Amino acid sequence: MRGAVLYAPGDVRVEERADPVVERPSDAVVRVVASCVCGSDLWTYRGVSRPSRPVPMGHEYVGVVEEAGADVRTVAVGDTVVGSFFASDNTCEICRAGYQARCVNAVPIGSLGAQAEYLRVPLADGTLVATPGPPDDDLLPSLLAASDVLGTGWFGAVAAQAGPGRTVAVVGDGAVGLLGVLAARRLGAERIIAMSRHAPRQALAREFGATDVVAERGDEGVARVKELTGGLGAHGVIEAVGTQESMMQAIRSTRAGGHVGFVGVSHGVELPGRELFFAQVHLLGGPAPVRRFLPELIDLIWTRQIDPGRVFDRTLPLDDAAEAYRAMDERTAVKVLLRP
Repeated sequence: MRGAVLYAPGDVRVEERADPVVERPSDAVVRVVASCVCGSDLWTYRGVSRPSRPVPMGHEYVGVVEEAGADVRTVAVGDTVVGSFFASDNTCEICRAGYQARCVNAVPIGSLGAQAEYLRVPLADGTLVATPGPPDDDLLPSLLAASDVLGTGWFGAVAAQAGPGRTVAVVGDGAVGLLGVLAARRLGAERIIAMSRHAPRQALAREFGATDVVAERGDEGVARVKELTGGLGAHGVIEAVGTQESMMQAIRSTRAGGHVGFVGVSHGVELPGRELFFAQVHLLGGPAPVRRFLPELIDLIWTRQIDPGRVFDRTLPLDDAAEAYRAMDERTAVKVLLRP
């Protein structure tokens, strides 16, 4: 099969890889019909996380089950499925508490490489969710978004306790931040402040439900959020970048007693203890338990109540994966969808 492999920073190649097979009775092999490049992939692409050897890339996927192990019960050959970026058994104590990304048997899908024609999914029963039937082609981008960026934005909004009567600020205007706006609106937030400098992303944020846009960053951005909230700060803030600046901007934009949902993959973030102590904010985040939300998100997409696939502003064939990475790295695309 064909699949994307990262050899070195900036060096993504699509090449022949071994076809996946069922290795354990709980595995399924999925024919990938859509995958994409994630903002978190760019950390490795840019050399912040350096691979010691060529590594397969990709962890977001929609596909059709081609083969299922003997123990697989919840999906069958021919089903169209969406899966989370961590395989989970969905039965352990941590999964039952709703944190499937920290399943005691978790397997990162990124280690298997979903930017490919086929993918082996471990723990298929606990990882994959079937759609009600074969989806219309126009639903594929939204179903693909559910595999990661929608579920991650949703977790950020839940962690920030978005809800009726509350003001939520969103730090970051990538796909996760934009879908955090959509999630906050869907969860009933009264006011949503999108923090973005880019006109096209600002426009999409407003279409997803943002009521205000703040272009300033850092201390200036914090001051603007405080100005919009009577000097108090937002009830909840979604942090969707993962840098020191974005994390501190999120914490400082949150009112005392408020909630920060941090879902940007953290790099070089160090929290000043004294400031955190006196901020008196709740912090919850990390890798999103996408599997917790998948059934609800698939239903919302299937019934066309939400259209998260609009974050994909470019589609390329899998063989052009290197161009997809370049476009996202240079911010000429919000998110690129790959079709085999």
